[in-house]
Amino acid sequence: MVAFMSIPAAPSAEAGHFGRMDKVYRRQRYIYDFTRKYYLVGRDSLIEKLALEPGARLVEIGCGTGRNLIAIAKAYPDARLYGLDASAQMLETAQAQLVRAGLAGRVNLTHGLAENLCPEAFGVERFDHALFSYSLSMIPDWRQAIVAGAKALSDQGHIHIVDFGDLEKLPGKGLLRAWLRLFHVTPRSELLKSLEGLSPEGFRVFPGRYAFQLSAPKGKLGSLPCGFTDTGRG
Repeated sequence: MVAFMSIPAAPSAEAGHFGRMDKVYRRQRYIYDFTRKYYLVGRDSLIEKLALEPGARLVEIGCGTGRNLIAIAKAYPDARLYGLDASAQMLETAQAQLVRAGLAGRVNLTHGLAENLCPEAFGVERFDHALFSYSLSMIPDWRQAIVAGAKALSDQGHIHIVDFGDLEKLPGKGLLRAWLRLFHVTPRSELLKSLEGLSPEGFRVFPGRYAFQLSAPKGKLGSLPCGFTDTGRG
């Protein structure tokens, strides 16, 4: 039995994204972690840098198979962990993997859209950390997803992002972009360029501009020209 809750979503476009994600991952979820470990770079190094304090509350937005949450739970045994994903299929796999890892009681999973993130749905008032790991490139309203993540954080909360870059200096970038589109993945070039303009601490671009990584206090990102300006509660 699947032990995760669900955040209600409006019909039409939002329900369509639920269905699209389930269609993409219905079969892929069984081989996802094995195949993605070769090209979703920067995830483990970002986890190592989290430096979560005991009792810190972290939510992964777009948690997929739970691979990152399991790694975080092992690295930070006193952290309180939560996961949100639009694919019920992926959450089934995440729950099963948490059980196999002996961590089912450590992680609270919820089905819902990133832009509708609500801490109260997890039974908490605020999170201390919000993690986006290769999920913003799959979220249609990625700007609102970042805003929702920031709103869900405490005043001293941190945003963590690792995702595809703009690939501009990567050989064969056209073929890679076409392949990524098959999985509804769109690198967020505007976000990368905005971060480069701010040059926040904890920001890194990988060779070939293949991927980027960010760990920063939410207050440092309030002036992003890409539209991430609303970091207050509302």
